[in-house]
Amino acid sequence: MGSSHLEWLSGRAHSSTGNALRSVWRWLNCSLAMMWVLAICSLPLTAISQASETIALQETPGVPSTTQSDVQFESSSDVVTPSAEMATPPANEAADNLLEDTASKLFSEKRFWSLILVLAVCFSVLICTFRARMGAKVYVRPIAGLKAIEEAVGRATEMGRPVLFVPGIMDLNELQTVAGLSVLSSVAKESAAYENNVHVPTARSLVMTAAREVVQAACIEAGKPDVYNDDSVRYITDEQFAYVAEVCGWTQREKPAACFYMGQFFAESLLLAENGNSVGAIQIAGTAESSQLPFFVASCDYTLLGEELFAASAYLSGEPQQLGSLQGQDLGKALAVTLLLAGCLLITLVQFEGLGPYPQIAYDVLYHQILGRD
Repeated sequence: MGSSHLEWLSGRAHSSTGNALRSVWRWLNCSLAMMWVLAICSLPLTAISQASETIALQETPGVPSTTQSDVQFESSSDVVTPSAEMATPPANEAADNLLEDTASKLFSEKRFWSLILVLAVCFSVLICTFRARMGAKVYVRPIAGLKAIEEAVGRATEMGRPVLFVPGIMDLNELQTVAGLSVLSSVAKESAAYENNVHVPTARSLVMTAAREVVQAACIEAGKPDVYNDDSVRYITDEQFAYVAEVCGWTQREKPAACFYMGQFFAESLLLAENGNSVGAIQIAGTAESSQLPFFVASCDYTLLGEELFAASAYLSGEPQQLGSLQGQDLGKALAVTLLLAGCLLITLVQFEGLGPYPQIAYDVLYHQILGRD
């Protein structure tokens, strides 16, 4: 196979990997957008149905509508009895109430500043992405766990032992699984460059299909398409602990020298990590499940904490669009931290006397208007 043909396959593999991950990401965004559209559209429909029921009830003959002027009190028995006259509010009043209820449900003035903050974060992401595409340098702090990928794969190759990659136990509708597959692309590329085998057991059939595409594309991109083997990416079972039993058994039999755990994990995290530790493997884990992070930190050499897992794709790929989006999100987080610190400072200053009414006024503006709290 000529070098030009390998370069063509490499470019095609790189584009196919990116297209696969982008397709999954677009599908998730479209699903979220559809949920928002349905939620917004349901508000006026709910208000209209409620108003229609009210109008129909008021216009039904023989159904009394009691008002405050129609109530008479009997001093002897304190019994409330409605009068015989029935008052029916005009239809235009019900229509006005319908419009007011619909407007109040569609837009709340108390959430105006929340809208401003959301728009500010969105614009920061767009601006940072545009700047990154124009060639501006985006700094991403070094992440030790991602820098150690090459070291771990190289160590496994020197020892003549395979590499294990576990993409979590959830399906592709979870963002952590998608983030784990982006890390799998880099691990598979490094393994293919060293002509080593990467074993990827999956707990979902759809994840298996996506993982096979990612590994195959990574092998072609590395210029070693013959290294790819379909049997290295296998579907085990949807059952949590049955899946863990198979992975742990394979770990004890094959004794991988490098283990990667990237995705969403639950009670099986410590079982997997302890088995990898027992065979002397270098282990790199990453998850956004805060309840499982202590187990990975205790039993793995490197751990991606929370959002470091989601930043791994931008860190490893270096694509301007992902780097710009990452920078814009960081600006949004900085804004949230600034508001948090400002609130803490103002609530502290309010406790001191002699500073005048200004701290209290600023606190009320921040708490009631900007944050929309009652």
